[in-house]
Amino acid sequence: MNINKEAIQGFLKQCERVLRVSKKPDADEYKMVAKVTGVGIIIIGIIGFIIAILSQVLFYS
Repeated sequence: MNINKEAIQGFLKQCERVLRVSKKPDADEYKMVAKVTGVGIIIIGIIGFIIAILSQVLFYS
């Protein structure tokens, strides 16, 4: 693994650019992301529950 000074400087410049462009989400945006994430987790949980119930009914009956 060859890490030199130029590679580190380039990486730090990229990090700086990302930090300059990024912004902190406002309250409405944060709430929307939290809601969408929560709904996604619930949907995945329901799908997993249905698969577990079906596998028990089909294979252990």
